[in-house]
Amino acid sequence: MYRTLGVFVLVASGVGGAAGHVRADDAPPKPGDVSYFREIRPIFQAQCHGCHQPAKPGGAYVMTTFETLAKGGESGEAAIVAGQPDKSSLVEQITAMNGQAAMPKGKPPLTVAQVDLVKRWIAQGAKDDSPASARPQFDMQHPPTYQASPVITSVDYSPDGQLLAISGYHEVLVTKADGSALVARLVGLSERIESARFSPDGKRLAVTGGSPGRMGEVQIWDVAEKKLILSFTVGYDTIYGASWSGDGKYVAFGCPDNTVRAIEADTGKQVFFNGAHNDWVLDTTFSAKSDHVITVSRDMSMKLIEFSTQRFIDNITSITPGALKGGLSTVARHPTNDELLVGGADGIPKVFKMVRDKARQIGDNSNLIREYPGLPGRVFGVAYSRDGSKIAAVSSLDGKGEVRVYNAADDAQVMRATVPTGGLYTVAFSADGKSLACGGFDGQVRLFDVASGQPLKAFFPVPVGQSVATK
Repeated sequence: MYRTLGVFVLVASGVGGAAGHVRADDAPPKPGDVSYFREIRPIFQAQCHGCHQPAKPGGAYVMTTFETLAKGGESGEAAIVAGQPDKSSLVEQITAMNGQAAMPKGKPPLTVAQVDLVKRWIAQGAKDDSPASARPQFDMQHPPTYQASPVITSVDYSPDGQLLAISGYHEVLVTKADGSALVARLVGLSERIESARFSPDGKRLAVTGGSPGRMGEVQIWDVAEKKLILSFTVGYDTIYGASWSGDGKYVAFGCPDNTVRAIEADTGKQVFFNGAHNDWVLDTTFSAKSDHVITVSRDMSMKLIEFSTQRFIDNITSITPGALKGGLSTVARHPTNDELLVGGADGIPKVFKMVRDKARQIGDNSNLIREYPGLPGRVFGVAYSRDGSKIAAVSSLDGKGEVRVYNAADDAQVMRATVPTGGLYTVAFSADGKSLACGGFDGQVRLFDVASGQPLKAFFPVPVGQSVATK
């Protein structure tokens, strides 16, 4: 993320490198050799890992570690025979015949150049030159063991109010809403989890994140089954701000390549792409009718984009130089209408109407409905209560966090609390609006009573220094 969050130190719970192949510290690649880490792995990461990873091993074939990549899947044939591409079943699977290839399933085949590169790598001995730090360490059977709690970047209540989804390292931690028990550990490929959002019916969870400087990923999980339904990889850096369409068919998200995209939640097919922003897109939301996507970015703007045509419609915020101070980090839509709550670098939560009803003039900010009293530092998270009567915002400044709740209809402050042990980055109202969850730098989830402002509970989603089973 563009803010400095830093993940604390972890150790793998019993996962180590396997013998039987050439490691990076054993034999550095020679000039002219094809690099698995730099050239081959990115191809598989972009095209294959979504369906062939520990949480979703299509055909009983896992391609995220070198050992399982070489071994093959349910056919029993060795996928890679070092030095012999013609005897490597993987080559047959990725080679197109009449424009079609067995892998990647349901996607365009690899290019001729990509297939030739894989063949050359196998012919040169299929060496693994991956650094130890880049090798997968965690999966559903071997979740992280925390030596210090990770920064929390996302919390979200399930629609029925029973569960709370919390970002971790390489995983989303699903707890009971009151924090009394850990229900699920949803471990995927992404090191960083930037957002985790329940679907409108509460049955699925959309997760965005990735591995910084290597890949972005959208995950769709079946919450009850603790099963990864879909993994969609995007680009070479983490992605942000997942949001569901009202009918649960689509998931939108923002990217550090300045684009906003959306996929079909069932298939992973990309159905929406827009590049109107000039900087990273950090959060998204759908309009009340799901016919538009609203986005916020480091470029200091909130934009309105028509979903069906993928066409940029308007800058909702002012475009006058100096009107906005710093980037926008977060957006939330009113539960029933198209009023949009945003927060960012200036620390001031603001509500805008989505559709302009006045002709734009130089210097205007006519879509602005209301500003709320500013918080110290940057606002990183905002939320509406389910009935739309209240708004919440959290911020960070000088190693401290603050959470405030206001009446949505005016700027009357309902509650205010300060966290002295680190900034706050995410906030969510419970389903009944009576309590509030927030999280941030110190790795604790804090629950507050909205009416009184009194803390109800503070807890670490996973105790530090021990492996924890779910209930």
